[in-house]
Amino acid sequence: MRVLFLNDLWDPRIGSSVRLTYQLAAELRARGHDTALLTTTTDPAEAGTTEVEGLETFRLHSDYALRFRAWRALDNPAVRVGVAEVLARWRPDVVHSHLIHTHLGYASLTSARQSGSAVVFTAHDVMTFCHQKLTCFHGGPEHGGAWRDYAAYWQKCAPCQRLRWNPVRNRGIRRVLERDVQRVTAVSHELARALAVNGIRVDRVVHNASQAQAELPSEAEVAAFRAARRLTGMQLVAIGGRLHEQKGVGQLFRMLAHLAPRFPALRLLVLGKQDLYLREFEPQARALGVAERVVCTGWLEGRELQAALAAVDVFATPSICFDTFGMVNLEAMEHAKPVVATLYGGSPEVVADGETGFVRGPFDVEGFSEALARLLSDPELARRMGEAGRARWQRHFGIARAVDEYLEEYAAALASAGRERAPIGPVAGP
Repeated sequence: MRVLFLNDLWDPRIGSSVRLTYQLAAELRARGHDTALLTTTTDPAEAGTTEVEGLETFRLHSDYALRFRAWRALDNPAVRVGVAEVLARWRPDVVHSHLIHTHLGYASLTSARQSGSAVVFTAHDVMTFCHQKLTCFHGGPEHGGAWRDYAAYWQKCAPCQRLRWNPVRNRGIRRVLERDVQRVTAVSHELARALAVNGIRVDRVVHNASQAQAELPSEAEVAAFRAARRLTGMQLVAIGGRLHEQKGVGQLFRMLAHLAPRFPALRLLVLGKQDLYLREFEPQARALGVAERVVCTGWLEGRELQAALAAVDVFATPSICFDTFGMVNLEAMEHAKPVVATLYGGSPEVVADGETGFVRGPFDVEGFSEALARLLSDPELARRMGEAGRARWQRHFGIARAVDEYLEEYAAALASAGRERAPIGPVAGP
């Protein structure tokens, strides 16, 4: 079978959806299928065909002011010809779309269907119906974060987006998904519920997954990581991934201030870009009196990132936006770290409350803090929950399971498109 992935991003270091794309592709190739990636770049010098981590990659150039994204998401003229050319040249049996709402656009799904391919669409986030990251659904701290208003309607969306709001965007996306896509999947049940509220069908939930590290860091590597940052003997709570206020960084600072009197050796490890931290978050930490307790590592990769994850005592994901899955939860669980996670989005489907960590409301600073405190004050409980988390990750969130389920979706899409399943094994190129 020939599977062409669609993703606006091509660099596996910068996003969970594209990292998953490469891992799915590698597992499919190991099972005898052909894979390729159709993607975009804002740098014209990077446009063209290349190979990244063993995956044939077609990069199309697209760069524009993101205030026009609500229009370009429907049909981006910059990539229209390139998409058609790749489809005609590579001739996929299945096109599997992962992240297309900025550059490749939903018209790429129409092109895929018109080329004769079966089309599978995976929703990784809420941007099939929300112009951004769905930050308004819970009502905010004034309502205790208790709302679940997932519906997009003009009275809510137009004041939020102002001149960026496109009144026909969501209707256009729904039309493409109904007409041109044989199978629609979502990465969490809660995301599927949000999509259904907005009139988008979901045929199946396929939870995200991650490929196991070839080797976890040694005790010496962990000790070296801690020593290099003057963290030897400290208790470490960590937050990682894309640093953004909606990921709950500010909330975690408030929790740190709440916990500081009880845990003098407590430090918050921020795994993210240092310039962004210094510009946007360090002033908040200083205002709350916890700046000296925060250690921002800067951008980490490879063994250094794995050593950082292994050095942590407790991982926190206190997102105040709709966090559709939380891949960083899996990274922590692989390293046998307990997680205290947000109750918004898909994290409660990943973190088993009371078993592999805790699930709490991020606006409940005291309640979230107490969950962290239980783990910090009871190392044996933290160890047991961390080991249970690793076992849960191994049972439910391995890459082989995800590929098994997606292969079933590919077969269903091919059947729906009126085609027989392609034979497994190498297929001659065009």
